[in-house]
Amino acid sequence: MTQATTTAATATTATATVATTAQDITTNIADRVRGIPANPFAAANARVAKYRTAGHDIIDLSQGNPDGQPPQFMIDAVAQAARDPADFKYPSFNGKPAFLKAAAGWYQREFGVTLDPATQLLATAGASVGISAVIQTLVNAGDLVALVGPYYPQYEGSTAVAQGRVCTIATSPEHGFLPDLDAVPDEIWDEAKLLILNYPNNPTGAVATRELFETAVRIGKEHHVVIVNDFAYAGIGYDEQPPISLLSTPGALDVSLELCSLSKMYMIAGWRGGFVAGNAQLMAAVKSVHAQTSLLVSSIVQDAGAAGLNSDQSTVRVLADRYLALRDGLAEAGLHLTDSHGGLFAWMPVPGGDDQAFAQWLINQAGVAVIAGSDFGPTGAGYVRFSLLMPQEALTLAAHRIRDARGDAW
Repeated sequence: MTQATTTAATATTATATVATTAQDITTNIADRVRGIPANPFAAANARVAKYRTAGHDIIDLSQGNPDGQPPQFMIDAVAQAARDPADFKYPSFNGKPAFLKAAAGWYQREFGVTLDPATQLLATAGASVGISAVIQTLVNAGDLVALVGPYYPQYEGSTAVAQGRVCTIATSPEHGFLPDLDAVPDEIWDEAKLLILNYPNNPTGAVATRELFETAVRIGKEHHVVIVNDFAYAGIGYDEQPPISLLSTPGALDVSLELCSLSKMYMIAGWRGGFVAGNAQLMAAVKSVHAQTSLLVSSIVQDAGAAGLNSDQSTVRVLADRYLALRDGLAEAGLHLTDSHGGLFAWMPVPGGDDQAFAQWLINQAGVAVIAGSDFGPTGAGYVRFSLLMPQEALTLAAHRIRDARGDAW
C-alpha cells in the first residue's frame, strides 16, 4: 500500500469515526425532547425575517410584543432602583417583600381577593415562567391536562416537556368561545390532573363569566382537579365590567392557581415580570420547583412592578380603550372579525377554511404576517390571529392592503 493510499484510508476511517461519534452522541438527548412541539411564534419570526431579507415590506401582526412604553412613573422607578445598593444583590427566591405586598394589594383592590404575600404569591420572570413551573410541579409522565381550545401554545409545549398528555375542550363563536365544562364526560375529569383556562383569552378575546369560573371550581373540588387561569391580560377588557379573577370565585383558593404578567398591563414585556398566586399548599410546591429551575426576577423589575401594581391602574384602562379602538378600526376596514371582549388580538374566520394557506396568502399577496389559528391547537383551525400591538397607521395600512389584495374574492 502506498503512502497516499494509507493516508486516504486513515482519513476515511477518521471521518467514519467522527460520523459515528456524532450519531451516537444524540442518544444522550432525553426522550421527552422528541415530544416537544415547535414554537409557532419562533417560526413566525423566522418567516418575517426571511421575507424582509428578500426585500419585501412586511407589516408584522403575528407577534404579541408591545410597541409602546411603560408609564413614566415606572420608568422613574427603574432608574431609582438601578441606583439602590440594596438592588445590587440577589433578590429573595420567592420575590421581594415589597413586590409581593404590592401584588397582594392589587388583588385586594381590584378583585376583593385577600392573599398572604408570604405563602400565596411567587414572583416570576413573566407569566410564561409561571406556566412552566406550575406544569412541572403538577404533571407526571402520562398525566392528563385539559386545555380549552383555542389555547396558548405553551400549555401544550410545557406539558410535553413534563411528558404529560393533552385533551382539548372545544369552544365556538356561538357560545362566545367559552367552554361548556359540564358537557365534558366525568371520565375526563376523573383522569385529568389540571385544567388550564386563559381569560381574557389569547387568541379569541373571550372573557370569563362568573358562571364559568364557578363551574370550574366546582369541577375541581368534585374531581380533584387543579384549576389554573392564565391571567396575563388582566385589566385589558373592553366591556364596562372589567375582567374578573378566578381567585375571586368562592372556594377557588381551595383548588386554584392564577398566573399574572406585568408585560401587557404596563408595556414591559422586555423587563420580564409577573407572579403566581393561589392555594398555599400548591404554591409551596411551585416555589420549590421554581427555586431549582428558574432565574430570579430582577430586583429592579420588581421595584418597577410594585410601582405599577400600587398605582390606580388608569394607565391600564387607557391601553384597553386603545386596543378596542384598534380592533374596531380593523373591522371598519372590512375584516370580518369575531366578537371580542378583551386582550390584545383580533380573531378572524378565514375564507375557504384553510388557515395555514390563508396566512401564507396574506404575507405573499398583502405583505401582512399573521398567525394561523391551527397554531393554537386543533380547534383554532379555520381562523387567523391579528395582533393589535401596532400603531393605528400600521393596522389601517394592513387592513387596506388585505382589502386591495382580496378584491371581490371574499
